[in-house]
Amino acid sequence: MSRLVVISNRVAVPKARGAAGAQGGLAGALNAALRENRGLWFGWSGQECDVFSGNINMQRHDGVTTATIDLEPQDIEEYYNGYANSTLWPLFHYRIDLTEYEREFGKGYERVNERFAESVAPLIEPDDLVWVHDYHLMPLGERLRARGLKNRIGFFLHIPWPPARLFVSLPYHERLVRTLLDYDLIGFQTTEWLDSFLHYCRKELGAEVDEQAGTIRYDGRETVARAYPIGIDYDHFMAQGDTGEARQAQQRLMSSTRHRTAMLGVDRLDYSKGLPERLDGIGRFFDQDPDQVRKLVYIQIAPPSREDVGSYQKIRALLEQKCGQINGARSDVDIVPIRYVNKGYSTAELFGFYRGAKIGLVTPLRDGMNLVAKEYVAAQEPDDPGVLILSRFAGAAQQLQDAVLVNPHSPDDLSHAIRTALDMDLAERKARWENLVATVREDNVHAWTANFCADLRAAPTAGR
Repeated sequence: MSRLVVISNRVAVPKARGAAGAQGGLAGALNAALRENRGLWFGWSGQECDVFSGNINMQRHDGVTTATIDLEPQDIEEYYNGYANSTLWPLFHYRIDLTEYEREFGKGYERVNERFAESVAPLIEPDDLVWVHDYHLMPLGERLRARGLKNRIGFFLHIPWPPARLFVSLPYHERLVRTLLDYDLIGFQTTEWLDSFLHYCRKELGAEVDEQAGTIRYDGRETVARAYPIGIDYDHFMAQGDTGEARQAQQRLMSSTRHRTAMLGVDRLDYSKGLPERLDGIGRFFDQDPDQVRKLVYIQIAPPSREDVGSYQKIRALLEQKCGQINGARSDVDIVPIRYVNKGYSTAELFGFYRGAKIGLVTPLRDGMNLVAKEYVAAQEPDDPGVLILSRFAGAAQQLQDAVLVNPHSPDDLSHAIRTALDMDLAERKARWENLVATVREDNVHAWTANFCADLRAAPTAGR
């Protein structure tokens, strides 16, 4: 069997604390696939060097080789904080108002993708299956082809793909998409993001697109594009519920609510998650029914992320302001309606918090998938499950139709959804949950990995 080579911005280096941030089930699934295929995982170490040298730090653990490089401070500022997170991230999440178009950002992005290609190409063997991940590395396939690699190379985008009318605002947008067409297989989270990409290829590039087959013919080559909704590592996640850490976390939450219903949100501190808009909806609910302050408590867990990017600093300040305003207006000496926690927790602790919360609030303004929604469903007590309130604009909404779906921009819609969840009887909660959990259990991250790799191995254009 051919070896699997995974390339991503960051790498889950074994035994390196916090090596790749909050990796969750994805890192576990990729590691499992890599173990099965004697694999290699390549990416940035997360560390800086004064001058880029291309030196590769190789480690081998449990059959998986990890290979990492350090980047210069200028690389990190222009490629990571700049083009990836200040240009592509906001644009792909439909926030053109926050998108920064800086020439130096684009140059840094191109430079780092070139450095990735230069460093990893000598490590790739002729029969290797290569799988590149996410918006940081869209041009990497083209760079590898330029070095003569004829391997099957696939790409998966973990975030949305915006409509053509937004995407064309990106300078050199055609060039970026043409580099994507050097991959043999391109994966998207949902059919909505896939359709947006195919529409762009047909309308802006003039490519021959077959929606039924998911093929794009352009400049003498053929690329396959399909939707692969990612899932959680269901069995691993459920095992966390059997730990003392999870049970203790559940007890902590339930005992601290003082007999109030717990409503929970768990999100990275990011403007795409719709946290200020969520608080507006919660504030509207308490305004419409002030007595609920003594019956319902909202707990928002929001670990910080990308703190070097200005827009993230602003969202944190706004979130803290709104929490303070609602609590100031509605608190009493013995009660606070909103708890805001700006830190992260382990997977086991989150399992306990999910299980103790009777309402899960997942309301991003736009999200590629959103695995918190799936984790909340998985963690519920089968005999007394909670209710998931889910944004219509999360990729997960296409699969989780039995959630209470909301427009996250509407305070009234969110307030009504909270009332619906509180009033829902046990029979309806169980019926909805049983449909939801069946989807979460079956469409897990291992199935996602296996499906993508199988289609990549069968890609018709390998070796062009």
